[in-house]
Amino acid sequence: MRPFAYARARSVAEALEETGAGTAYLAGGTTLVDLMKLEVVSPQRVVDITWLPLRGITSSRAGLHVGALERLSDVAAHFVVRKRYPVIAEALELSASPQLRAMASIGGNLLQRSRCGYFRDVSTPCNKREPGSGCSALTGWNRGAAVLGTSGDCVSTHPSDLAVALVALGAAVHLASAAGGRTVPLERFYRLPGSTPHVENALRPGELVTAVSVPRSPWAARSTYVKVRDRQSYEFALASAAVALDVQRGRVRGARVAAGGVGTVPWRLRGVERALVGRPATEETYEAAVVHAADGARPLEHNAFKPALLRRTLVRALTALGGDRA
Repeated sequence: MRPFAYARARSVAEALEETGAGTAYLAGGTTLVDLMKLEVVSPQRVVDITWLPLRGITSSRAGLHVGALERLSDVAAHFVVRKRYPVIAEALELSASPQLRAMASIGGNLLQRSRCGYFRDVSTPCNKREPGSGCSALTGWNRGAAVLGTSGDCVSTHPSDLAVALVALGAAVHLASAAGGRTVPLERFYRLPGSTPHVENALRPGELVTAVSVPRSPWAARSTYVKVRDRQSYEFALASAAVALDVQRGRVRGARVAAGGVGTVPWRLRGVERALVGRPATEETYEAAVVHAADGARPLEHNAFKPALLRRTLVRALTALGGDRA
């Protein structure tokens, strides 16, 4: 790890004043410190924001509001989240290890960097780490790589389980800067790699994630998250599905579906949602609805199994929600 300057901010305004070129915010530190040790990133200045008043989990008729510095474990355990937004609690409980969940922040989780082995190995080319150097995963070991939203410059999957659940529920991220605040739908927050894979999201220089909000909906309370991975604990998804259904009198009235582990960003599956609405809430409907879920996929040498795995994961998640319980 290279030497760096350290500062502690005691207010959002002070944190925004401290930002600048070569500066990184430190919250839980579970990603940043790791990447600094590997010298994947080497900020000249680290601003500790753990004392900022960006905490709190509140619920209203409008929906759920979570401060950016809330810990993953605290959000997963909150009774409102578990009762009204179970897909969020389940996604968090399937993220990382219990120790990491007790340290990592909600805002940091949404901004976590790639888990591609080549991104974290500074001896290999990686366009996301060093623009223009090449993508080692294209011809290297790419079993965990994305099959949707890829480009010739990057095939890295988005690592956050939480982001997949939040995209399915239509969540938004709240940002602050010296110029003011703004709110961005999470589905539009993440950027496809294209020819600039190092630009991962819509966060502007000097902006800080302050909170996440989730709208109240008829389907959020009936939702689930299914994650398929190589081992049961502390592993990133090969494929995952966040599914929320509004079922009345045996028919699907509304659906929200997103996938993880297969896309370069959390992947909303609007085609699957359209195929579900108005149909009987049965396994036959679910099987038919996911047939085209992986259309446009571009598998590589070692991850050709992912399109089929995605379809099976989606059916498993939809079936887990069952039929009409209204």
